[in-house]
Amino acid sequence: MTDAAGHYFHGTKADLVRGDLIVAGLTSNYGAGRPAAWVYLTARLDIAVLAAELAQAEAEPRVYVVEPMGAFEDDPNVTDKKFPGNPTRSYRSREALRVMGEVRGWEGTPPDRLQAMRETVARMRAAGIEAIE
Repeated sequence: MTDAAGHYFHGTKADLVRGDLIVAGLTSNYGAGRPAAWVYLTARLDIAVLAAELAQAEAEPRVYVVEPMGAFEDDPNVTDKKFPGNPTRSYRSREALRVMGEVRGWEGTPPDRLQAMRETVARMRAAGIEAIE
């Protein structure tokens, strides 16, 4: 699902409000709990939903509409390595993302796809591979 209005989204389990900044340097939603060198955003609601559902925290998944506060680039974790041409419309930035609002009433990832993604993340973690730096 692509958002035709030109919005960007961020999926997480953090409880945020309008005006909050999502910044690099905080503990990542994924991996071994190291500080994240980047913040991530996408122009596709379904990708943000999946990111929120895969986040490690024991909280409700949330999806926010965000405004990038600076330059951003294609996310190399998925672009061209897994999905040539960036069909996921996934990006990363070292600059903050400003929360503009929360998306409510979104549809979750189909259970079979979500389980497959969780298994992939678990295999990567067991192999010592951090999915997101």
